[in-house]
Amino acid sequence: MKNLPLAATALLSAVSSPAQTPVPTDPYRPVYHFTAPKNWINDANGLVYSNGQYHLFYQYNPQSAQPGHLSWGHATSPDLLRWSHLPVALTEYPGPEGSNIMIFSGSAVVDRDNTSGLFAAGKTDGLVAFYTGHQEKPGLVMAQHQNLATSQDGGRTWQRYAGNPVLDIGSKEFRDPKVFWYAPQQKWVMATVKADRQQVYFYESKDLKKWDFMSRWGRAGNTVREWECPDLFELPVPGGGTRWVLLISAGNPTEQFRGQQYFLGRFDGKTFTPDQAYEEPAYVDFGKDYFAGVTFNNAPNNRRLLVGWTNDWAYARDVPTGDEWRGNFAVPRELSLRQTSAGLALVQQPIAELRTLGKEALSLKNQTIKPGATGLPVTFRGESYDLELTLKPGTATAIALNVLESEAERTTLRYDVARQELTLDRTQSGNVSFHPMFASSLETARVPLQNGLLKLRVLVDKSVVEVFAQDGETTLTDLVFPRQHTGRISLRAEGGPVQLTQLRLTNLSQPTP
Repeated sequence: MKNLPLAATALLSAVSSPAQTPVPTDPYRPVYHFTAPKNWINDANGLVYSNGQYHLFYQYNPQSAQPGHLSWGHATSPDLLRWSHLPVALTEYPGPEGSNIMIFSGSAVVDRDNTSGLFAAGKTDGLVAFYTGHQEKPGLVMAQHQNLATSQDGGRTWQRYAGNPVLDIGSKEFRDPKVFWYAPQQKWVMATVKADRQQVYFYESKDLKKWDFMSRWGRAGNTVREWECPDLFELPVPGGGTRWVLLISAGNPTEQFRGQQYFLGRFDGKTFTPDQAYEEPAYVDFGKDYFAGVTFNNAPNNRRLLVGWTNDWAYARDVPTGDEWRGNFAVPRELSLRQTSAGLALVQQPIAELRTLGKEALSLKNQTIKPGATGLPVTFRGESYDLELTLKPGTATAIALNVLESEAERTTLRYDVARQELTLDRTQSGNVSFHPMFASSLETARVPLQNGLLKLRVLVDKSVVEVFAQDGETTLTDLVFPRQHTGRISLRAEGGPVQLTQLRLTNLSQPTP
């Protein structure tokens, strides 16, 4: 992508920061995106709300910042933003025949009515976790099967069920159980994947311990890579009715990477039936770094809240965050359905709680960005913020927004007006040479104007950039690793003036405790 002329730039450079921002001790650890205190993390697991707390479990290596020895880390929060880190919840353990069983991905539920019979009479907040037991010997995967563990004390301590595994089909590629309560038939449903067959398997249970096969569905949409981390839930349709949403982590719009797709359809308690053939995938995110997103069980007010891992297995082991920590999560997203120009679609918005953090640093209305303009009369510099813009391209042919910009570095969000395409470009974002695939392509998604307007919300947090276009109809998420830390923002117009109808920037460099 070519850069637009500097003469057509409106700079938004630091209201309260010194001219040269000092390099922080840890330049890449996000401020308001979740990271573990140390070591490796990947997929979010066991997302459940109970007794006023959101529980976030996650794939975790207690021993290093590289994958391995996978266990479930644990943190809790009252608002999905301010997290308390707790001891490791589930740890790897010895298996039969000299094997080792790691704790792979899964889910958790509140067994409110003690359907499992594993809790004391009258207990209404017992937690049951379901995880894939990944059984292996050095260099040899032996099996993957589904297991459960229970917690009597709000997730602080766990006991593995003596009857494990509760579901074993004799496969090495059978994983990631998502369990939820299906009220119409008063039963539990489990969605798992036969990863190498790119199929979702559905099971039912009355007691969380004995599981019976119901149906399978798959080989649709993106089938370039194995399928992982299924999630199935119901959302209201504007104007009436509901649709079921099936999430599958699979391939990416850029073929050599991983990503996440979704399908809309109906679920009758046994079978998932998609609305259409889905020959073309519908993607959750068009960036390279959003994977394995799953939603919370039991969230209050029927909210459907999604948490995804911001990384890609192509280079996840190599990202230059050092040996102390590696891996983080996107800001939780609230999901809904919306009728769009392309039909009914899944919409994602940063959780409303994010607006309780930080302080407004910049607010503008009705500014004209002209080719040849010398800039705006206000400036901001920073590396952790929430930026919202509404733009009217008019006769302009392109708009480019640069974030984390320094003399020789920038991460660019460019809108091609004629093509109505939004591109996220990190090829000049800083350190892009630590892995040959990191900057190998641009992320592009079709984003039609709405009433002639382009609405963007950009969450920037040191090494994470999340883009929400047109009120969450399209998202793009990428990691970036700037070497310089000037943190400027610039907005550029090409071919004609652009009307900046509204801009709001919240500084999140020191979020509210």
